[in-house]
Amino acid sequence: MAVSYIIREVKGKRDLKRFIGFPLELYRDCPQYVPALNGDQMHSLTAAAPLRYCESRLWLAEDASGKVVGRIAGMINPRYNSLYGKKRARFGWFDVIDDYEPARMLLDAACEWAKARGMDEIHGPLYYNTMGKQGMLVEGFENTPPFNCLYNYPYYPAFVEKYGFVKELDWIQYKAKANQGLPERMEQMAERLMSRYRLRVADIGKLKKDKALVLDFFKKYNESFASVPNFIPYDDAEIEEEARQVIRMLSPDTNCILLDENDQIAAFGICFPSISEALKKARGRLFPFGWFHLLQAFAPRHIEVLDLMLTGNAPKYQNTGISVIVHKILADNFKRLDIDYAITNPQVETNNAVNVWERYEHEPYMRRRCYIKNI
Repeated sequence: MAVSYIIREVKGKRDLKRFIGFPLELYRDCPQYVPALNGDQMHSLTAAAPLRYCESRLWLAEDASGKVVGRIAGMINPRYNSLYGKKRARFGWFDVIDDYEPARMLLDAACEWAKARGMDEIHGPLYYNTMGKQGMLVEGFENTPPFNCLYNYPYYPAFVEKYGFVKELDWIQYKAKANQGLPERMEQMAERLMSRYRLRVADIGKLKKDKALVLDFFKKYNESFASVPNFIPYDDAEIEEEARQVIRMLSPDTNCILLDENDQIAAFGICFPSISEALKKARGRLFPFGWFHLLQAFAPRHIEVLDLMLTGNAPKYQNTGISVIVHKILADNFKRLDIDYAITNPQVETNNAVNVWERYEHEPYMRRRCYIKNI
């Protein structure tokens, strides 16, 4: 006998809590799944800076008993469409039981809404802007993702492909030995470039208190990633939001920011101790003990796995090779702290920057995909 399902648009706080809580039940027995903090999810869905200009809708799939069996978000970012000359919507927060019917119904809801709003394509899974979780996992299901990356069951790609989505692009991630240091040739190159361009390492403690330098960091971030597919530069409100969340987490042990002779940011490497295992223990809640697990994860003596978040050069210094300086400084720190492994951030497979990992002992870790469909 076929199971019947209904789709309901999320209305009110109770529905939002059910929307946020559904993955905790769906992935209850999945050892790889990393839950987001419920409070962070509530902020992202109701008060995130991009919502000042983005449209969004949320839907739940329920079975005949009223139990949640799936969820999805539909989004339209007009800044993206203006920048790329597109009429695209995006979907995200897509989770569903192992049954194609509710998956189809959820995707129908997002596509029909997007089409009614004048869109002719939809892609995802994506966040409102570039920094959020994005990309459906298609390889590496046996591995635990970094906290800022999605995890999904292997049947997800089969469902969206059956619905008619095709690959737009892939991001790849590697697992690299963190305490191996740099080859001597690269260390010598780093020293020469440091002197040639008159660069110095920023004091992370002072940077956190320097609003002008923090603003310069995010402007350089915007400029560094301008050529990355689907990238959307941050506006001032998004910069302020990211600064509150990211800058306070920086540590000189696992981060490096280079300044030039004019005290402008030249290059950066942002890394965080992996908090994935801590988030698993927290199960979406900071209290009563979630905060303790997260605090332990950030203590240097406990770092076993590091998440490599962002690396980039200011446009002025692109194609100069100064990224090797950042690699040297971070490699020295990782060796000193005896950090076992680092997981790279997702990088578009066509980006030549992925070739840098050929210099290190590494192995494939995850591949995630952005799908696209005409509507």
